[in-house]
Amino acid sequence: MALFKKDPLQIIPFQSYGTNNHFYGRGRALEDENIDLSKRGFFSLLKNTWKRFETDEIPNTKLRITLPDNTVLYTETDAAGYFKIAEDISELDKMANEEGWLSYEMAFEEKFPGRIFQNDNRFQGELLIPSANSSFGVISDIDDTILHTGVTSTLKWRLIFNTLFKHAESRSPLEGAAEFYHLLHRGKNGKEANPVFYVSHSPWNLYRYLELFLRKNNFPKGPILLRTISAMRGREKAEKPQKQTEIINILNRYPDKKFILIGDGGEHDPDIYIEIAENFPNRILAIYIRSVRHKKKVLRIKGLFENYKTTPAVLVESSKEAVEHAKKHGFI
Repeated sequence: MALFKKDPLQIIPFQSYGTNNHFYGRGRALEDENIDLSKRGFFSLLKNTWKRFETDEIPNTKLRITLPDNTVLYTETDAAGYFKIAEDISELDKMANEEGWLSYEMAFEEKFPGRIFQNDNRFQGELLIPSANSSFGVISDIDDTILHTGVTSTLKWRLIFNTLFKHAESRSPLEGAAEFYHLLHRGKNGKEANPVFYVSHSPWNLYRYLELFLRKNNFPKGPILLRTISAMRGREKAEKPQKQTEIINILNRYPDKKFILIGDGGEHDPDIYIEIAENFPNRILAIYIRSVRHKKKVLRIKGLFENYKTTPAVLVESSKEAVEHAKKHGFI
């Protein structure tokens, strides 16, 4: 009978963002496949990779969200187990800590007879509410911006190998990146709590993997915004690439806040960021693009930035160059 025992049910609330009067939560309800992120070795990593992508979703089920003041909200998962909830609630900032993080609890509303809930059906989520005193926000790409992935390698073989067969704790951050992001997070006076958002074309299946990487390598805590497998396969028609849409959503959510955009030269970040800066006049303080080992791509970006004067846009070889530029412009 143990052979046919079903896995416990779990809710994975993704770190999200909101405002003083707007709650925006995201996440996914799945069977717990017991993915052990601490295990090493090729076969353990292969097994974990399989579990990340061969998910057993809990579709079309009602979920309960409880805020620190005992306000209760409800949402429902879609056919793939994902959920989103957007509610207008006043004075959310009073429930957040000094860094702007609001903790809440989630649970399955339905009973599921014969099934076991992970964590006694209590799952912790967090929502970032940027401080009104923060000077600006930071929106950063992940792949080859802060994490070595090999996105420019032939047929992206290095990207695939690194993502699927390397332990999150053994992945290498780009030198000095965490220190630079902390400087931006603390701002010019060293005491600010400027929000940092992480966006990527990676699928939500890698959420916990990337969260562990950021935490273990001491990057500032921030919402991680990814995309669904169906979006990657082109099944979800969209006017803009997912990463661009997420950035635009952040800018629209905080219309009075300016931002710094950080990406890499491996794919389309320079073009996306310039388009965003043009569409949001005076909202983008600077664009930092990390150089990649690809001569044609680097030459194209240099030509692109040479004639671009709307906002400071720089191609940097190292975090040190970015730090020097940020100091010169009074960001840190």
